Amino acid sequence: MEDIIQEKISADHLLYVSLKYTKTCDVIINLLLRWKEMIEVSIDRILKESKKKKKISSIPTNPVGRLETIKKLFKKDKNFLEVLEMYEMFKKIRELRTERIGEFRKNVTLKVFYRGKEININLDQLKVYAEKVEKFISAIKQFLL
Repeated sequence: MEDIIQEKISADHLLYVSLKYTKTCDVIINLLLRWKEMIEVSIDRILKESKKKKKISSIPTNPVGRLETIKKLFKKDKNFLEVLEMYEMFKKIRELRTERIGEFRKNVTLKVFYRGKEININLDQLKVYAEKVEKFISAIKQFLL
């Protein structure tokens, strides 16, 4: 759990300090990648704990199988499933087509084209993501304790 908290602290610093002063899309991308790392660590911990509690028989080795297993374990937690969908986008953020809008300005926006949709990731959207990630971490704490 400690490594998850450390990743979250780093992500919070990017969101509330680095982005405030630099206002670049690179900071937004780094923040999304930091959240991706945190979610991956969380998935690993949940799968290990689920195996220990005998909720699953084995831990899948491929990423898709791991994600599907987690989705089955938390199928009733809507926020958890939303975070896993965000995670899927975060995983692909480097390969996705993006546009940088208003860099070095108050309304810096990273426009991402994902699954045929245009997603504007700006400070407001990042705060929505941060709130969902916060709830995600609370759910993980409850699960692991």
